[in-house]
Amino acid sequence: DRQGFALSSVDRARRHPPAWLVRRGWQRGATLWRRYDSRAMYAVVQTGGKQYRVEQGSTIEVERVAEPGSEVSLRPVLVVDGDSVLATPADLAGTSVTAVVVDEHRGPKIRGFTYKSKSNQRRRWGHRQTLATLEITDIQRG
Repeated sequence: DRQGFALSSVDRARRHPPAWLVRRGWQRGATLWRRYDSRAMYAVVQTGGKQYRVEQGSTIEVERVAEPGSEVSLRPVLVVDGDSVLATPADLAGTSVTAVVVDEHRGPKIRGFTYKSKSNQRRRWGHRQTLATLEITDIQRG
């Protein structure tokens, strides 16, 4: 039976890890803290002006790139495979990341309002971006 809202040191550590743990690569999983496996192969791809960190089998949400069910090729910016890192354009010449478009949906509504003071100029506007869910199927090293 706890009094008030005070957290024990164990509960506090579960919610907010010490900074030295974060610096050494620990991340919050679904329920437990786990160390990020740096030996796994992953890539950083660029699409729609943004960069995403992907592994084989992972899913990402990007701006619409193709119709659902089609296969797309993404441009890798960085590929890490264990201890080897491919980052220069010469290294990345033969690498490719392929994905399948699983779903297409619309993102949240963004509402905007602009006005100019003292002149009664007002304008409301909104925007919903069409997004695609991609499942990464393969990362090929060159």
